Parts: sequence; structure tokens; C-alpha cells
Amino acid sequence: MSHWPIIVPLFGLGLLAAALTLPFGMLLGIASGVALIGAIVAAVHHAEVVAHRVEEPFGTLVLALAVTAIESSLIVSVMLAGGENKAALARDTMYATVMIIANGVVGACILLGALRHREQSFRIEGAGPALAALATLVTLVLVLPAFTVSAQGPRYTPMQLAFVAIASLVMWSVFVFFQTIRHRDYFLPSRGAVADESLHAEPPTAGQAWASFALLLVALIAVVGLAKVLSPTIEAAVRSAGAPPAVVGVAIALLTLMPESLAAIRSALANRLQTSMNLALGSALASIGLTIPVVVAVCLVLGIPLILGLDPKDIALLTLTFLVCTIGIGSGGRTSLMLGVVQLVIFAAFLFLAVVP
Repeated sequence: MSHWPIIVPLFGLGLLAAALTLPFGMLLGIASGVALIGAIVAAVHHAEVVAHRVEEPFGTLVLALAVTAIESSLIVSVMLAGGENKAALARDTMYATVMIIANGVVGACILLGALRHREQSFRIEGAGPALAALATLVTLVLVLPAFTVSAQGPRYTPMQLAFVAIASLVMWSVFVFFQTIRHRDYFLPSRGAVADESLHAEPPTAGQAWASFALLLVALIAVVGLAKVLSPTIEAAVRSAGAPPAVVGVAIALLTLMPESLAAIRSALANRLQTSMNLALGSALASIGLTIPVVVAVCLVLGIPLILGLDPKDIALLTLTFLVCTIGIGSGGRTSLMLGVVQLVIFAAFLFLAVVP
């Protein structure tokens, strides 16, 4: 058995400790970037080991929960350090997360899967309710603050924030119950889908699964910690390029979503598009349903300003995203190359307009 999945996360954690205690120079910055990429690859490996042990849809839930928990910690820590200047960071990061997942990740999975397998399928019984829940959460959290009038600007009042935080947590909790208990079969691969990889390979032992789960957490801590260490360099690069501050939120979302994105793409290439959809929609729901309650609680207790409302340009792109996703769901659970291209074009427009608003 290869030892790299064990060594790489521990090396990344050690390098994170060095970056936090030693002067951060160019050499340490390059090493941190390399360790960040290695930790991402290791996180994907260990997530797949755990997923193979617990089976769908619990396997995809493991990675979504782990990444979201640490993503919330990263957002809160950066907001605590930045104060008023980072009031819109949570909004920018969550908006970027939804656009990256709904357009970039799903589009790449559909396109690459279509190129290799021509046509793939997923269960609309699960994807439809998940998309409805995601659209509701996005509207409550990111769209309505731009139209409410109780607070000045695209903000919620403390009472409105509390309501949205509770509603987000309830929505996510009910979805997890729906996904894992009441209608678990809606998130299992359809009978007609045959994976390319050894579908009947022996699952790992309980000990191996627990070890991979522990190493997954170590790898994710290294990913987010190194991303935070590198964030000043990223912010400096954004300022020197003359790009808007929202690009920082896009960069945070891209870094923290890399493990899930790679796992989803690998599943699509292996003709397991259902697993890809579980990862994508579940991650987007967890990103809002869990992050918002944490961020709101911290902001209310510590009096940190929080801006959630999107600009009209972003609302238009978000509306287009859910319109295209709805058309995709309405295709009967069958995907094609064209749909993947459409979603990737929207993703490219999102990235371009984030830099050139």
C-alpha cells in the first residue's frame, strides 16, 4: 500500500505550523503552495476511502460536512481580523461557492462525463428537491437583503439575521434527513449506470475507514490553514492587479472547494454522475445552511458588521444559473454535452465579471 496519503497530510500540517511560527518568505510561500495542492489530493483520496466504506449518500455527506465546517472557520477568522473591511466576505464567499458548484463543478462533470460516456443519468427525485432547497436558501440569504428596507443598505437587521440563520439550519437539517433516511434511494445510482472502476472491490475495514477519516480532517485543516496563510499574498496580488475585493472571496471558495470538486469530477469520469450530483448539491446546501448560522452567531455576539445582499449583476447571473439548472433537471435525469458547455459558459462569465465588474 502506498504511504503518500499518510505522509502528505502530516507534511502539510507540519508546514502550516512552520508558516505560522517562522518568517513567511518566498521559499516558505512556494513550499506552502505545493503542500496545499498535495493536501487537496490527499483529502480526495481519503474521502473516497470513507465513502466506499459507508456507501452513498453518507460518503458524500462526510466530505461536504468536513469542508463546510472548516470553511466556516476560515471565513470567521478572516472577518475577525479584518473587521469592517471584511463585512462582505461571507456574502462573496457563499455566492462564489454556489456559482462554482452549480456552474463550474456540475458543468465540468457533465461535459467530461459526456465526452467519455456520451450520456449519463442521475435521479431527478433527489436532485429536484435539493435544487429547490438551494434556490430557497440562496434567495433568503443573498437576494432578499438587497430589497429589505428595515436596515440601511444590503443588510439584515439582527432580528432578520436570526430568522435567516434558523431557517437555513432547519432547511439543511431537513434535507439531510430526506437524503439519508426518508428517501435515501433517491440519491443512489440508477440501475442502468455501470461504473468503469471496480464497483465490486472490497470495501476498506472499519479501522482503515476511521484512519482515513482522521487523515481527511488533517488534510482539510492543512488545506484551509495553508489557504489562510497564503491569503495575504492573494489579497496583495488582487490589489496589485486592480481587481475588486470580491475576488478574495472567489479565491477562498476555489481553494476550499478543490477537494470536493476533484472528487466530483473523478466520479463523473468513472460514470458515477449520481455521486457527483450528491457532492455538488450537498456541498452547496451545506455551505449556506451551516455557514450562515455560524457566521451570523459570531457577528451578532461580537457586533461584527455583515453585508449579505448581492448586486443586481450578481442576482441576474444567479437567476440564470437556477434557470439553466431547472432546465437540466427537467431533461428527465439525462445529461448531454450541450448542457455542460452552457453551464461552463455561465461559470466563465461569473469569473470574468468578478474581475471586470
